[in-house]
Parts: sequence; structure tokens; C-alpha cells
Amino acid sequence: MGKEKWTLQNIPDLQGKVIIVTGANSGLGYSSVSAFAGKGAEVILACRSIERGETAKSEILEKHQGAKLKVMQLDLMDLKSIDSFAKNFKHEYTRLDVLLNNAGIMTVPYGVTVDGFEKQLGTNHLGHFALTGLLMDVISKTPKSRVVNVSSIAHKSGQMYYNNLQFENGVGYTPMKAYGQSKLANLLFTYELQRYFKANKIDSIAVAAHPGVSNTHLGDHMKDKFLYKLLKPLVNAIIQKPEIGALAQIRAAVDEKVAGSDYYGARGLFEMWGHPVLVKSTASSHNLEYAKKLWEESERLTSVSY
Repeated sequence: MGKEKWTLQNIPDLQGKVIIVTGANSGLGYSSVSAFAGKGAEVILACRSIERGETAKSEILEKHQGAKLKVMQLDLMDLKSIDSFAKNFKHEYTRLDVLLNNAGIMTVPYGVTVDGFEKQLGTNHLGHFALTGLLMDVISKTPKSRVVNVSSIAHKSGQMYYNNLQFENGVGYTPMKAYGQSKLANLLFTYELQRYFKANKIDSIAVAAHPGVSNTHLGDHMKDKFLYKLLKPLVNAIIQKPEIGALAQIRAAVDEKVAGSDYYGARGLFEMWGHPVLVKSTASSHNLEYAKKLWEESERLTSVSY
């Protein structure tokens, strides 16, 4: 991994750039917005809760006075909300330099979205797939634009359950199985999107990142469980602050050296912590058949065609 140490100081000037961050009011998204705002970008905080988004905006403005921030409502569990967000954004903006698909949920009990999708796949992949597709016209018109998808170390244990992708009625569902599938889907989508850009001669790139083991609200629902309480001292010893965990996706979004299909993660032991470097994803994430099948199924389920 070498001794490379990429930090916020490496972020280039972002004046004139327009960036969307989903799940922007806390954790990795919040840290990413703050970093972009500090370098002059105009950042849209795409949040399910306008109230929490406005609170995050106020806090960031205290650190970066004069920052260009706008809160817009987006619920990735609702296709109508995604469609409304895209229309509202395109009504106000004619460019989109970075779409950072950061929002996500982790190892939640079985449930479905407004549109009947299994919640983890629906939020982590299908919602972002629909959002990216609905914004594709403005992305493709913005030179050197980027789509950044946030995956996870958990993709390494992930499988695509194409015979029961949605774990219908909870059959075969386990929280980690579904989470791993959704994080593998993030990478399959990233690499297929890059092929889409190349095939259509679009001056954009698709890249991915993961935050290692970071202290966010993703695992809040697990904190009352016995195993979590038992392992809490170990977890606290290795977990990193969201400001460090977010560096991988920040780098993927703005580093001028980033290329299409790059994947950034933590440089430390088992990619659990440390500053961001290029990392490798599993062979499954590069499976062309899986990627094509996921793309076709995602278009069918969301009714968003690229």
C-alpha cells in the first residue's frame, strides 16, 4: 500500500463545481459536504429529512462561512421522491460535476420500500440507480463529471441472489446477506456504468469507494444486541472517525488522478482504517454477466431506462 497519505489538503479548488451528496446530514455524507464546501463547491444536501438537512447546513456554515449549500428532499426508498428530486434539481441547475451516491442502510431487519423493494437493495442500489439515470442528461452534458458509488468491505462476502433478488416475503433473508448483496451491487453498477460512459462516448467516469470501519449511524439498530455489547471495546479500538472514513469517497470524487472504474478504500490492515488508496474488489464484482443482469433488472424494477 506504500506510505501515501491523501488528506483534505489534497483537494483541488472546487469553485464553480456542483456536487450532490445523498445522505448528507450525518456521518460520511456530512463530512464529505463539509470538505467540498470548504474548497468552494456548490453542494446539494440530498436528505430524507429537510429538518436534519438544514441543521447540518447550519453547522457546516459555521465552519465555512459563505459556503454555497442547498438542502433538497430525497427519499431513496420512494421512486416518486427520486423523480421529484431529479426534476427539481434540473429546474435549477444545468451542470452536475459530481453525484456522490453516499446514502445507505446496513443490516436492518427485513422490510420493503414504498415500491416493494427489499429495503437494503432498494436504498443502497436501486434508489441510486434510478437517481443516476434520471440525472444522466445533466451528468452527460457536464465535462469531466463523475458518479461515485459508496460500497463496503462487506461486498467481499456478498453474492447476487438472482433467483430471489428481493428475498420475497423475507424468504432466505438475513440482514448481512442482503447487505452484502447490496454492496456488491454498488460495484457491479459502477463498473457497468463506466462501460456505458465509454460505449456512448460520454465525458464522465464512474468510480467507487468504501470507508473501511467507520463510526456512523449505519449500525445504530445493532447497539442493543448482546454480541455488539460484547465486542464494543474491540470495535471502539479499531473504528475510525467519519472524517477519516469519508476520505476515500472524497478522493474518488475530486482527485484529478482518479480514472473510471477506480475503487478507493482504507490503506490499513484488511482495509479497515487509514487514509485512502486504490484497492481491489472481488472477481464477482467484475463479472460481466452479473453486471448486465443487474442493470437490466434495475431498469425493469425502477422503470428508469438509460
